[in-house]
Amino acid sequence: QVQLVESGGGSVQSGGSLRLSCAASGYTYPRYCMGWFRQAPGKEREGVAAIDSGGSTDYRDSVKGRFTISQDNAKNTVYLQMNSLKPEDTAMYYCAAHYGYCSGIVGRVFGYWGQGTQVTVSS
Repeated sequence: QVQLVESGGGSVQSGGSLRLSCAASGYTYPRYCMGWFRQAPGKEREGVAAIDSGGSTDYRDSVKGRFTISQDNAKNTVYLQMNSLKPEDTAMYYCAAHYGYCSGIVGRVFGYWGQGTQVTVSS
C-alpha cells in the first residue's frame, strides 16, 4: 500500500515562495507517477504538476515558470517549489501517485492520495 505524507504548506504574501514535500512509502513497482493537485473552496480539483520515475515532468499552464516539481529518489520524496505565488494559488494541495509513467495530470487515474496541506497566499 502506497502512503503519501505532505508537508510544507503555510501562509505567504503575494510574490512569496513555499516548498511542499511529499514523502512516499510502500512502492512495490519501480515505475510510478507522482503529482500535485490543488482544490480551492467551491472549485474543482485541478492538476498542478507531475513527475514520473524517469524524471519526465508536466505542468498546468498557469504555474509554468513559477512552480518546479522535483524528486529525491534516495529519500522517496517529491517536492513542489512554488515561487512568485499569487492569491489565486490559494488552495489545499494534495500529493498523489499511480503506477506507470505519467500521462497528463488527471486526478481520476491517481489511486493514492495524501491528506493535503494548505497553502494561503495573501495580496
